[in-house]
Amino acid sequence: MFFSRMTVAARLYAGFGLILALLVALTGIALVKVNRIDQALRANNDIHVQVQRYAINFRGSAHDRSIAVRDVVLSPSPAEREKEIATIAALADFYAQSAAPLEKLITRTGAAPELGQLYADIRSAESKAVATTRAIVAQVQAGDTAAAQTLWTQAKPQYVQWLATINKLIDYKEARIQSTNQGAMDEASGFLGVMFSALLLALVLSVAVAWNVARSIVRQLGAEPAALADVASHVAQGDLQPVAGAALAQPGSVLASLAAMQASLARVVGQVRQASNAVTVGSEEIAGGNAGLLQRTEEQASNLQQAAASMEQMTASVRNNAGSARQATQVAASASEAAHKGGAVVAQVVSTMEEISASSHKMADIIGVIDSIAFQTNILALNAAVEAARAGEQGRGFAVVASEVRALAQRSANAAKEIKGLIDGSVAKVEQGARLVGDAGATMTDIVEQAQRVAGLIAEISNATAEQTEGIAQVGGAVAHLDRATQQNAAMVEQSAAAAQTLKQQAAELAEVVSVFRLAHDAGERAPVPAVRRTPSVALHAAPSALRLSGTRAASVSY
Repeated sequence: MFFSRMTVAARLYAGFGLILALLVALTGIALVKVNRIDQALRANNDIHVQVQRYAINFRGSAHDRSIAVRDVVLSPSPAEREKEIATIAALADFYAQSAAPLEKLITRTGAAPELGQLYADIRSAESKAVATTRAIVAQVQAGDTAAAQTLWTQAKPQYVQWLATINKLIDYKEARIQSTNQGAMDEASGFLGVMFSALLLALVLSVAVAWNVARSIVRQLGAEPAALADVASHVAQGDLQPVAGAALAQPGSVLASLAAMQASLARVVGQVRQASNAVTVGSEEIAGGNAGLLQRTEEQASNLQQAAASMEQMTASVRNNAGSARQATQVAASASEAAHKGGAVVAQVVSTMEEISASSHKMADIIGVIDSIAFQTNILALNAAVEAARAGEQGRGFAVVASEVRALAQRSANAAKEIKGLIDGSVAKVEQGARLVGDAGATMTDIVEQAQRVAGLIAEISNATAEQTEGIAQVGGAVAHLDRATQQNAAMVEQSAAAAQTLKQQAAELAEVVSVFRLAHDAGERAPVPAVRRTPSVALHAAPSALRLSGTRAASVSY
C-alpha cells in the first residue's frame, strides 16, 4: 500500500537502492572473506615460506659442509684440501646470510613458541658441529691427519644431529604451510557457498523488487510506455477517437487520464465545430438581413427626401393659403361694406352678388385645398407621433410638437369644414339673391352679420395657417434629423455587414483549424456531443409604406 503511494522516481530509487545495498553487502562479505584468505596467504608467503626457505638454506649449507669436511680429511692433495677449506668458509657465510633474517622472523612478535625451541635446537647443534669442524680444519692445516680423522668421527653424528634439527624446522613449517593452505581453501570454499547463497538471495530479491516496481509503474501508467507514446502521438496528430483498452485501465493511471483528456478534447472540438457552424450560419443570416436592411434603409432615405420635398411644397401651399386668407379677409370687408351700401345701390346687387358668388366658389376651392392640407398634415403628424413613440426618450419633444401640429391640423380641418358650409350657404343665398332682390334690404343686415362672421373665421384661418407654417417648419427639421439618422443607420448597416462577413471568414478559418481533429463519429460511430446553443437570427420584416421610417428605426435600434 505504501509502495503504491510512492512516486515513480521514489520507487526506482528504492528498488535500485535495495539492489545496490545487496551488492554492497555482497561486496562487504567478499572483502571480509578475501581479506581472511589474503591474511592466510600472506602468512604463508611472508613467514612460513620464508622460514622454510631459510631452513632449506641451512640444510643445504650443513649438508654441503659435512661433505666438504669429509673431503678435507680424506683428500691427499694439499691443494684439494685448501679448496675444500675455502668451500667450508663460503658455506658458512651462506649460512650466516640466511641466519640473520631467519632469526628476525623467529623472534618477531607473535611467533609460535615451538618455532623458537626448534631454532634453539638448531643453534645448539650448529655450535657443536661448527666447533668440531674448526678443530678438524686446524688439525689438517697443522698436518695431523690422524687427529683430523678422529675429530671427523666425532663430527659425523654432530652433523647428523644438526641436519635432523633443521629438518624438524622444515617439517614444522611444511605442516604450518599445509594447514594455512587448507584453511585458505576451506575459507574459499565457505566463501563460495556464502557468495552463492547471497547471490541467489540478491537475485531473488532483485527480481522481486524489479517485478514489483515494474508492475506498480505499469499499473500507474495503465499500459506500456510505447503504447502511451502512441496514444499521445495520435492525439497530437488530431486523432481523438476513443483509446482502445482505456476501460480496463486502473482509475488514476496515465492511460485513464489520457483517455479522459481525449474524451474532453473530443467534446470541446465537437462543441467548437458546432459553434463554428452555428456562427457561419448566423453570420450568413446576418449578412442577408443586413443586405435587406441596407436596401430598405436606402429606400427610406429616398422616401425621407421625397417627404422633405413634399414638406417644402406644403410650406409653399400654406403660404399661398395665408395669402388667400388675407384676400378673403379683404373680400369679406368689401362684402360688409357692400352690405352697408346695399340699400343704396340695389341696382348693383346683382353684379355684386355675382362677384360674391365667384369669390365664394374660389374660397370653396381654397377651403378644399386647406382641408386637404390639414388632412395631409394630420397624417404626417400621426406618422411623426408614431416615429417619436418608437424613438423613445429622444423623441419625446418631437411627440409634443407632432401632437400640437395634429391639433392645429384638426382645428384647421374643422374651420375649413365650417367655412365650406358657410360658403356653400352663401352661394345658395347669392343664387337666391338674384330672385330675392326685393328682399335685399330686409336680409342685408343678415348678410352684414354673416360677412362679419366670415371675416372672423378668415382671421382664424390666417392665424391657423401661420401656426401651421411654424409646425411644418418644425416637421421639416424633424424630417431632416430623421434623414441624417437614416444615413447613419445605413453606415452602421454597412459596418455590420462588413463585421458579419469578417465573422463568417473567421468561423470558416476556425472550422478549418478544428477539421484536423478526427472524432468518433468521423469514423462511423456516434459520439454524444452536447448541443450548442445557436444565436437567434434577426428577423427583418418589411414595414408598411406609411410606417417604413419607424420600422427602419426599430431595426437599427435592435442591431
